[in-house]
Formats: sequence, C-alpha cells, structure tokens
Amino acid sequence: MANIKSQIKRNRQTERLYARNKAIRSEMKTRSKQTLAAAEAGDTEKAEELLRLAQQRFDMAVTKGVLHKNTAARRKARLTAQVRTLLG
Repeated sequence: MANIKSQIKRNRQTERLYARNKAIRSEMKTRSKQTLAAAEAGDTEKAEELLRLAQQRFDMAVTKGVLHKNTAARRKARLTAQVRTLLG
C-alpha cells in the first residue's frame, strides 16, 4: 500500500480509468458479436444498423483514448469485410 498522498490518489484514478476502459472494450466486443450474429442470420437491415453502431463505438474508443486510431480503423475494416462476406 502506498504511503505517499499523490500515489494514493493516482491509484484511485487508475482504478477508475481501468473500469471505464474495460467497459468500453467490453461494449466494442459485444457490438461486434451482435453484428456478426445478425449477418450470419441473414438479417441485412439489422446487420447494417448494428455495423453502424459498432463503428461508432470504435470511434468513441479512439476519442476516449482506449484505442489507437489505426487500430480502430483496422477493426472497422475487418468487421465490415466480414459482414459483407456473410451477407453476400
């Protein structure tokens, strides 16, 4: 356990940010899985809508500093390609 006041505060901040980042990462994964599930089911309209939402979450993660912008771009491109392949 830290004895220094500034380190105690830093530990509190780290825990809070870790929880926020974890929630954002979890939501990104959930949105991706939902999108792929809709595409596999053949529901074009729902898959397109979920793809848009997933892409928004990737962009939000970049804004929040959870993902690097190139990582988000790569994930969006891969997800889009998978959806397009599944929908034919």
